[in-house]
Amino acid sequence: MTDSTADNGAGACWVAMVLLGVLAVFCFAPEVAKVNDQCCDTEGEGCQEDEVRQVMAAYWKEHSKQGSVEEMMLDNTAEELSKEELPEILSYLPEYAGKDVIELGAGIGRFTTEIAKKAKSVAAVDFMEEFINKNKKTNQNFNNIEYVVADVTKLDRPKESADLIFSNWLLMYLNDNEVQEFFRKQLSWLRPGGYLFIRESCRHQSGNKDRGANPTEYRDPELYEAFYSSTTMPCDENNFYGFDLVVSKSVDTYIKRKNNSNQVIWLIEKVKRDNSQNHGFKSFQEFLDNQQYSARGILLYEKIFGRTYVSTGGPETTEEFVELLNLQRGQQVLDVGGGIGGSAFYMAKKFGVKVVSIDLSSNMTQIGLQRAEEVGCGPDQVVFEIADATKRDYPAQSFDVIYSRDTILHIPDKLALFKKFYKFLRPGGKVLISDYCCSPDEHSEKFKTYVKQRGYNLLSPAQYGKVLEAAGFVNVRAEDRSAQFAKVLKSEIAKTESIKDEFIKEFDEDGYRYIVDGWKEKLGRVEIGDQRWGLFYAEKS
Repeated sequence: MTDSTADNGAGACWVAMVLLGVLAVFCFAPEVAKVNDQCCDTEGEGCQEDEVRQVMAAYWKEHSKQGSVEEMMLDNTAEELSKEELPEILSYLPEYAGKDVIELGAGIGRFTTEIAKKAKSVAAVDFMEEFINKNKKTNQNFNNIEYVVADVTKLDRPKESADLIFSNWLLMYLNDNEVQEFFRKQLSWLRPGGYLFIRESCRHQSGNKDRGANPTEYRDPELYEAFYSSTTMPCDENNFYGFDLVVSKSVDTYIKRKNNSNQVIWLIEKVKRDNSQNHGFKSFQEFLDNQQYSARGILLYEKIFGRTYVSTGGPETTEEFVELLNLQRGQQVLDVGGGIGGSAFYMAKKFGVKVVSIDLSSNMTQIGLQRAEEVGCGPDQVVFEIADATKRDYPAQSFDVIYSRDTILHIPDKLALFKKFYKFLRPGGKVLISDYCCSPDEHSEKFKTYVKQRGYNLLSPAQYGKVLEAAGFVNVRAEDRSAQFAKVLKSEIAKTESIKDEFIKEFDEDGYRYIVDGWKEKLGRVEIGDQRWGLFYAEKS
């Protein structure tokens, strides 16, 4: 990721189109008739909810005769698939030991057994009695499970009664209005700080089991994101509750075994916000995607930095900085704010490491997945996650290296983040970060306005290094690379001006001016000393 001034015109237009599209889905679009046209409403208002439920009940009655894993997963290879898929899905859950969990669409208990081993209580819900009976028989030795036969669209639970709600393959059996209501209910049932986990088949069918008529709604992942991000409920006069994304990604097992990236998980958290946060957007992710990292803006940066790169200096600085890490084949790298994948692809291909690239911008990640296919980097080399680095958790000692380029400037509590980095690293692990910094002295009013408008939290290079030391790191090196930054900026301005006609043809005059003028303003801030650029290296003892 890199500093930017969003293309407000294009971004606003994009937001408007998305919102109009979502409103159309919610209010006007007829439900697609998928089961012998049973649900088609001649008035154009979509399926009636009772008809939808009847269709789904008939569908699952047909697929619940044996109560088998194959029926639950609708896949003839389910037994083998589940051995990898089940532990992977569980690995994305937050800590729920001693917590109250609601499992929606619990089925025959594939996940109920594992959840019940740690949870304080589990409410296992499914609308097929045959499945619940099998679940009850399988888990009869547990005394912390409540079995509920109920349609989730009619289910009600006490307000703020759950710490975690787990939903696996459920929303694709609800219509759009029901999904919207689903998110409202979950927000109410969760305690503040509680989590909702959902996993869905997106875009098309994944299982290979013959299912005859198929009423399943294979939505695009972006539609689920629109649903949950637009869900709010009042908290008090000045605050409201909403969902913040922790992580979203494709299920690795399906990518590896079926070359299918359309099995998608989301972990979202119930958070309290006031109306002044995130520059008027409902979440920081929405701010990034619609304001600072619009899809068009990302492609503009890539044009300057080089294919697959959106960080200062592109491949040149990447090669220079990565050299400091002495990467070894087989090592695990976490790339925080990995953007569209340039650094991750370089490290994976050149050194044979496996990289987990996380970025909160879904636009960045979607383009990154396209670039991964373009350069031939599969999930065994680079895994992309849409994730909030301040919320995403990994097991202790998961990584050998943590790498980040011009991203942590967005994060106020850097000490808490660096403590997480320390936990994630194995002994002897290394951190390498480049980031925007500021002068330790008083700043100009223009620079203060710029920082506030971006929502940045900047430190001087020396202060940055002290925070790494406070987090427990040793052999900390904090270097002011502002002179190098200025040199790179001048080079990038000259490059852009040299391809002006090509640039305008590919984008437009506004895009050209946006880059050239923005880079010259940035160079000016560096030359007067307000803005600095730091390079930081540290090790875990």
